Formats: sequence, structure tokens, C-alpha cells
Amino acid sequence: MTVPAAGRGTTTVAPRAVRRIAERAAAEALPDGGSVIRGSAAVRGASARIAVGVRLPYPVRADEAAQRIRERAETRTAALTGLSVPRAEVRVDALSVAAPPPVPEAEPGPPGDKDGSGPRIRAQRRVPAAVLAVVGAAACGLLLVDVIAVRFGGAPAGWRTAVVDWAAAHGPADTAVRLAGVGAALVGAWLLGCALLPGLRRRLRMAAPAPEVRVALDRTAAARILRERALGVPGVVRARVSVRRRRARVRAGVGYGRPEEVRTEVVRVLGASLLELGLRRTPALRVRVRRVDRDGAEDGTQDGPRNSGAA
Repeated sequence: MTVPAAGRGTTTVAPRAVRRIAERAAAEALPDGGSVIRGSAAVRGASARIAVGVRLPYPVRADEAAQRIRERAETRTAALTGLSVPRAEVRVDALSVAAPPPVPEAEPGPPGDKDGSGPRIRAQRRVPAAVLAVVGAAACGLLLVDVIAVRFGGAPAGWRTAVVDWAAAHGPADTAVRLAGVGAALVGAWLLGCALLPGLRRRLRMAAPAPEVRVALDRTAAARILRERALGVPGVVRARVSVRRRRARVRAGVGYGRPEEVRTEVVRVLGASLLELGLRRTPALRVRVRRVDRDGAEDGTQDGPRNSGAA
């Protein structure tokens, strides 16, 4: 006796199982040092939509890695579940920074360059240069068109005659002339500053592997690295980090443990992390710890010192 197909029962793959399969499939395509943080799946009929959040090692080409993970998750999930996967979403939620391998010491550079006092990387000043070029080109173009028109027998432009008449009727004692002079002086000082000052104050100089190579690290990126390392210390539940050229400030919230011991461990970990950044001049480290309650608010108690000296 043959049972009709409609009476043989159905096979249903739960969204939880699809999510687990998608996470495992994405983990198979991760580069070394990466991990899957979370995943989600939604099943409708014979199709499924999956999304996976991953942590990638730094540095890595995030677009290429995400494409490999997406293709692997789509093909493996479809093959193992029998569902069609029309769309898979890969989110890069975090980057993990591994300790760099030891490098040989570089040869000593020229005098005055060991402490980072040499020339910095100069800003290209694209916006001021573009504004100055546009304004200068527009003014020269208008004046050239008017001069050519006058040379061919035409009347001078109204704006030029108005400017000449206004300048003939106003002298240096007038308020408008003084304000215009002050504005021109300020613009000139700003342009001189753009031309003479190196700029890029938000970047920290790094130790160059060769004399002809100059490397810089953004202060925001350095602060993110230090914050991630601080949150990895047992007892630290939150952290705020700001990095300047000469000083790195850390404010850590301690959820459990003795604040003095947690602060000591934070100073040790972040001191080593600052050295791993490879900066020409290591910023002084200042750590402040505060005990916080379960809701994340400061409870006003503090076992350890509030401010640390330079580490």
C-alpha cells in the first residue's frame, strides 16, 4: 500500500536550528583570530533569512572577509537545511587587536628624532585650498570678462563701477573699511597658518620602520584600543578613555572586586598596551577608578585613589 505524499507528514526546521547552522557556517569562513558574536534567523515557508554578527581581527579587509562569510553561510545553510537562503546579512560588530609580534629594534635615527621632535606628517589642507582656488578663479574670471568687454567697446560692468564709486567716497576712517580690513587680515592669518602649521593634531606619530617612512595613528583609534583592553580587566564594567599627544586619561567603573587592585591591574595592562601601539612618544597614563552599582551608576564609594600619577 502506498501512502499519498500529503499523508506522510512534514519536516520543519526551527529558526533556532537554522541560526545555529548559520553561525557554524560563518565560523568556518572566519580569518584567524575572528569569532561569531551572535546570529539570527527567520524561516518563512521554504526560505530563510539569516544574519550573523562577527568579530574580525585587526588589521583585515572587512569587505572581503564579510563577502566570504556571507557566501559560506548562504551555501552551507541551504545545503544542510534544504531551505533557500535568498539573503544573508553579515555585520562586523567588533575588531579584536592581537599583540604584535616582536620586531627587531630600528637603527637610531638622526639627532632630535628619537623623542618624536622631528617633522610631523603635514595636513594637505584640501578644503582651504579648494575654497581659495574657487574664490580666486571666480574673481579673476569676472574681472577678465569685464576687461575684455571694455576692450571691444562695451560699457564696464555695473558691479565694477559701483565698487570704484564706493571706494572713492569712503576712506580708511570709515567703519565699513576698517571691518573689511580686519576680516581680510583674519583670513590672511588663517591662510598663513594653513600654509605653515603641520596640522593633523588628532594623529599620534608612530615609530617608523625606515627613515623615509612616516606613520601616524588616530587618537580615536588609540582610545578605542585602550578602552577594549580596559574592559577586559576583571572587575571593570565600563570605561571612558581619552588620548592626547602627551597624556592618556582613563576613567574606569568597578563593578566588583577591590578598586585598588583593579586600578593596579588596569595600569599594568594599559601601560603595556601603550607600548604595543608603537608610538614615538608614549603618553603619560592617568587612571581614575570609581565603584559603580549594578545599574551602572556611581554609588559614591571609592576604595582606591581617584587619580593616579603618570605611569
